[in-house]
This record gives sequence, C-alpha cells and structure tokens, in this order.
Amino acid sequence: MKKRIFRTSLTSQLTALAMLFTFVANGAQPEKKVKSTNTPVFSNFVYQGDDDVYKKYPLEEGEFYSPILQGCYPDPAITRKGDDYYLVCSSFAMFPGVPIFHSKDLVNWTDLGGVLDNPETFDTHDCGISAGVYAPGITYNPYNDTFYMITTAFTGGLNNIIVKTKDPKKGWGDPIKLAFGGIDPSIFFDDNGKAYIVHNDAPDRGKELYNGHRVIKIWEYDVEKDQVIEGTDKIIVDGGVDLSKKPIWIEAPHLYKKDGKYYLMCAEGGTGGWHSEVIFKSDSPTGPFIPAPSNPILTQRHFPRERENKVDWAGHADIIEGPNGQWYGVFLAVRPNEEQRVNTGRETFILPVDWSGEFPVFVNGLVPMEPKIDMPKGVENKTGQDGFFPNGNFTYEEDFSSDDLDKRWIGLRGPREAFIEKAKGGVRINPFETNVKEVKPTSTLFYRQMHNSFSYAATVDYKPESEKDLAGIVALQSENANYVFGVTKKGDDYVLVLQRNFKRRFRGEMDSKVIASKKIDLSKPVRLQVSAKGDKYEFSYAVEGADLVRLGETVSGDILSTDVAGGFTGCLLGLYATSANDAIPE
Repeated sequence: MKKRIFRTSLTSQLTALAMLFTFVANGAQPEKKVKSTNTPVFSNFVYQGDDDVYKKYPLEEGEFYSPILQGCYPDPAITRKGDDYYLVCSSFAMFPGVPIFHSKDLVNWTDLGGVLDNPETFDTHDCGISAGVYAPGITYNPYNDTFYMITTAFTGGLNNIIVKTKDPKKGWGDPIKLAFGGIDPSIFFDDNGKAYIVHNDAPDRGKELYNGHRVIKIWEYDVEKDQVIEGTDKIIVDGGVDLSKKPIWIEAPHLYKKDGKYYLMCAEGGTGGWHSEVIFKSDSPTGPFIPAPSNPILTQRHFPRERENKVDWAGHADIIEGPNGQWYGVFLAVRPNEEQRVNTGRETFILPVDWSGEFPVFVNGLVPMEPKIDMPKGVENKTGQDGFFPNGNFTYEEDFSSDDLDKRWIGLRGPREAFIEKAKGGVRINPFETNVKEVKPTSTLFYRQMHNSFSYAATVDYKPESEKDLAGIVALQSENANYVFGVTKKGDDYVLVLQRNFKRRFRGEMDSKVIASKKIDLSKPVRLQVSAKGDKYEFSYAVEGADLVRLGETVSGDILSTDVAGGFTGCLLGLYATSANDAIPE
C-alpha cells in the first residue's frame, strides 16, 4: 500500500512557512504554538472500513459501488472536457475548500485536493463548521477553453464567487465576487457563446407565501467582465413544480441544452427525507419553463423507514454525457446506521440516466437503491489502486514517510500546513492554544468517517507538561458535538481521558464531561483507537504493543450524527493536539 507524507525539500518547507505567516497575518491563527520540545508525533495510522453491505454484496465482474465518494462529500457537480471529467463538492469550513476530483471514465477518480486552497483569499478561520462553502458548480466553457467553479461562500465576506482555470490539475485563480444574492449558483454556456447564471433566491419582497418558499433566478453573464449583467435577472421557477402544493426549497439549479431545447434541473423538498430532483423544459434559457409530468426524476422518499441497505435523502444532482454516449447523474444521498442516524454525512452517488425520451430520468432512482451498478462498457474498476480514490470496504495505512500527504487529510478553518511538519517516524502536530470546541482553527489533522462501521487508530509519542496539554484523537461532528480521547497530565501523573462535548441545538450551554479516565505510563508511545459498529462507538488504547483495551463504556454516536447535532457535515476523525485542554479528570 502506498504511503505518503510531505515534501522534505527546502522549497517545500519555505512554502509551508509562508502559508503559516500568511495565516497569522490574516488573524486566523491562534496566539501561539507551544514549544517544539513538547509536540506529539503521530505514526502508524490505520483506517479500516467494515460495513456489512459490502460484505453481502461483493463486486462481480463489470460492477462498481455507489457512492463513489464515501463520507462527507455532498452537493456534487460535474463537467467534462473531452474525455476528462471533473467533479466538485461542498466543503463548508473544511480547508482547502471545494474538493475536486478527476476521472476518465466516471468510475475511477483521482483526488486533486481543493479548489480554494489559498488562505489569503479564502479565510474560514471564524465560521462554524457548517458555514463556509456551499453547493459549488463547475462548468467547462469550450468557447474560451476555460473551467469555471462558482459557489456561495459564507465566510470572509465572499458570498457568491467564481474562480477560473485553464487546467484544474494546475490550480485556480483568485475568487471574483459576483453581484447577486441567494445560494447554489451554477453557470451555463450556450452554443452561441452566451453565458447565464442560475441560482436559488428568496421570492420578491412581500411575495413569500410560506416557510421554505424559494425561487430560481437567471442572469445573463458577461464573460469578458466576469460579472452578471445588471437588470437581466428574472425568476424562472416560483416555488417549484407545483406552487399550489407549497413545495419547499427549490434549489441547486443546473441548465442544460439538448436537441435545441433547454432543461432546468433542480433539487426540491429540502436536503432531508423529502429530498428529490425535478426537471423543467423550455425553448429559451430564460423560460418559461414547464415541469416534466413525471417529476420527480430522482427520490427515495416513498419507501419504508426501516429497509435493508437504506439509501435516503437523494437529490441535489448534476448530469453529464459519459462514455459511449450514456448519460450519468451524480447526486447526494445518505446511508443511515441501524438507529437511522447519519454519521457519515451526505455522500456522492452516481446512477445512469436514461434520456431516450423527452425528459431525463435516473435509472433505478425511483426504487430503493442498490449498492452496485454496472460499469460503463470497456471500463476497468481500479478504485483504491494506482492512486485512485477507494470505495467499498478498504484499509488505508499511513506511515507518513513518502513525499506527499494524502489529500484526504484536511484542516478545519485553515490549512493543515499551519500546524504539521515531518518528524522522524511520523508527523508532528504543533498544538494551537485552541480546542475543538472553539470556532477557531484547531491543530487537528482530519480524515472523514467513510463507513458506519470502522476503526481509526494511530500511535502517539508525547509527554504533556501540564493539564493544558493534550494529544490524541477526536471524533467530531461539529464544535458543539464531539468526543476527545487523549493523553494529558494531572499533577505528576500522565492520564488518558475520554471527554464528551455536546451543546444542544438552539439552546443550552456546552455540556463537557470526562466520562472515563485512567493513569497511564508514557515511557513508551501509546496506541489510540476509535471504532464503531453503527451507533456504538468505542475508544481503546494499548501501551508497548499490548492488546487494545477499551477505556470506559461503549458510547452512543448520536452526537456525531446530523440528526442530533444538526448542521450539514458528517463526522470527522482527527489526530489532535492542543495547549488549551479542558478535559481534566476529577
């Protein structure tokens, strides 16, 4: 298995220092880091997925799994240039912003990192985890050979922005602010070279009819000035498919053109149990748009709550013509655990799309979804091999010895380079004077939870100097809902602690409690692990190569679900260090 870490060249080190200086200059960095003599080194990382669905449904020849991106990769959008496909997702306060992937065949995907990767122009240092970047769109314009990524960024005063590049593999330009409100923008280039932006917005002032009443607007876009053309805005969908039924949250619009007609596809019903995808048709990009009589064209809302291998919340889609002229659609959906809770977040799924008739429809998107679909003809499944993103059950091992750190490792509210550095035998995390409960950058190297059943383990070499020092691992749904598991100090003793942190939505103060603790010998590195079987999470440790021992009781993962904690993200698993620890055993 390929192992990765950072470049060790002088150039790379200077780049990381420059990013750190920028981060501090922007006010995004906590006051200081602790002395370099008191920093934890993490090594021998292993993440292992163990979901039953992949055991019950092993892949046969010519099959691949959906979701194609497991874990918190929601709100997918897709484009193509020739045989190259590019896919982007929401990232909220994670850094870098807007994950982007590349594929030649819609099956095997390469992680390219994040579109918004410059902390000078994309600053998330003071936003909650579910703020930040929402619902990006990506479109290739053949008339100027340029890719456009457009999104809403609730951070740093950005709002709706667009960035451009000639080659997504080589980075993107700086954000350009756009002069309109609303959310979920996407850009469309007509075959006459004209450009349009469509987005979700509120109804005109005084015309809101009910809670959740939204509209879709369109603007003409000036490609030379990179700005919407003032006065061209027009509402093209009011409320949704049928306003008399009070549809909620018409959003995530995408425009397409096929056989001389214009199609507008949107999500409807809110990103939960009533989520769906609907389609409209017009002779003009500015309407009027007539809804398809067969709407919705994708949903999972009509099926029993208790069902095997449940996939739910399907919607927020984008479609593309794939290999051999077959259309495909990417969309978000969730895979709840046995308690019907969503801990892995909203993931990116894919299905074939049948567009042989007047309107497109997702193949098997209106029946309970299966975990496997047929491969495009002539494609070989290489997921998890040769640098391609894994799916299904997989094991990811990291000894932090190779040139580049895998792009699945991310920061929160700032770049990971601000607090990590290469160390002998592992990765060193320089602690910030913040902890995971604060709406600030934290010195935590995060990895998304990608399975309902998994284990996540690393060895940490660390000797805290005071009770303010802690290093270990976290399972975090948000700053208001997380578990902290690590080593700290109390008096002259080293202590292993497990802390539960939870603040109820919309009310109450943070309830922080050390639910288990134990004195520990740190003369040798200690191995720490968090594992889950659905809703049941366990935190375990081992010293000097002994067998893992659970600390405390099995705990519920309820606070790590969107159902209990709220927000839009899935659980993040982190390698964590802080000099602002408050997990103090009694």
